[in-house]
Amino acid sequence: MSQRRLRQWHLLKMVLERRMTLTEASERMEVSYRHAKRLKHVVARDGPRGLIHGNTGRRPANAIALELRQKIVALSRTEYALFNDTHFTEKLFSVEGIRIGRETARRIRREAGILPKRRRRPARHRSRRVRRPQEGMMVLWDGSVHQWFGEDHRPCCLVAAIDDATSRCLAARFFPFESSQAYLWVLRQMLREYGIPLSIYQDRHSALKRNDPHWSLEEQLRGRQDPTQVGWALQELSIEPIYALSPQAKGRIERLFGTLQDRLIAELQRAGITDRERANLFLEGFLEAHNRQFSRTAEKPHKAWRPLPRGMDIDRVCSFRYEATVGNDNTVRLGGITIDIPAGPCRASYAKARVQVRQFLDGSWRIYYRGQQIAQHEATQLREPLRAMRRSKSRAKAASPYSWVYAASAPLR
Repeated sequence: MSQRRLRQWHLLKMVLERRMTLTEASERMEVSYRHAKRLKHVVARDGPRGLIHGNTGRRPANAIALELRQKIVALSRTEYALFNDTHFTEKLFSVEGIRIGRETARRIRREAGILPKRRRRPARHRSRRVRRPQEGMMVLWDGSVHQWFGEDHRPCCLVAAIDDATSRCLAARFFPFESSQAYLWVLRQMLREYGIPLSIYQDRHSALKRNDPHWSLEEQLRGRQDPTQVGWALQELSIEPIYALSPQAKGRIERLFGTLQDRLIAELQRAGITDRERANLFLEGFLEAHNRQFSRTAEKPHKAWRPLPRGMDIDRVCSFRYEATVGNDNTVRLGGITIDIPAGPCRASYAKARVQVRQFLDGSWRIYYRGQQIAQHEATQLREPLRAMRRSKSRAKAASPYSWVYAASAPLR
């Protein structure tokens, strides 16, 4: 019996012995006179046992069976060891057919000594940026370098893009490191499925913004630096780049990566996936389920995506571009390859002409003169921008396997 019940028994006993009035006892017990009168009759009939609730000591009708509790604990320690409480509860229902509440699962795990995956940090005051009202008005993208396949495997980078109005994940893919190739692939995928957004919110990664002090003679004469390879693509599509000044400024995509580092890692381990190729295939179905659960409805129903202009070659837009001068032998030498330019219907020789060389994401090369294709070359290994590779050549040789400097990356499959 609790101390509160013992005190009630003492006061009601004094009432029964006529040493205290029922009004005084009700005031001391902080209950109404009617309830005090009810307690008096119960005590007079059953003694102090009458103050104890009738269900005390009984097993609740909705209590979880011991066998089921043991099964939940066993699953928590084996197959779902990396799952947080909410994710674990969802999988119990969708995969194991066990329907319990999230708080029940949390209590069972804590009683079994299974600690939470991470501690909640105390809240800090930050001003909130209001979402864009329409889907397609602003896209946020970023890369997250992490040990996605477990501590025994090398880190890799997941590059993803989400819509600011709906938090819908538009595209995502694993790459060896955060690079121009990764962002161009995500941009191409987004253009194919949705269209052209009005703006993209991004950080100041060197693949997105020129942060170097190197100015070519042409740039000095122009008074401005050329954009990055990704910047050229955004400029060609008239997409406004917006640069964040802190990780907190792009908090919505950071929270996406927090969710994926929690849920996706657990799902990949459960599926036995430890390589990028299979992980990228797994992402397709995973993101569909993720968007159904975590995306929201935009404030305004009309979408702001711009349709692709008729005749636009998306593969050409999302490619590496270089300016080159044709040699006297009608060849262009770039990146260790030589591309022959055949005679065209309008021009027999392109010697000394300024042309634009493009390497597509499949590794193939094409040369354009005044917007028209005049030559092509078979696919070679896809590499980061050639100028960037020359600058970091000495550093790349001395870098450790976990340093994310510019280096040759594997071709997309």
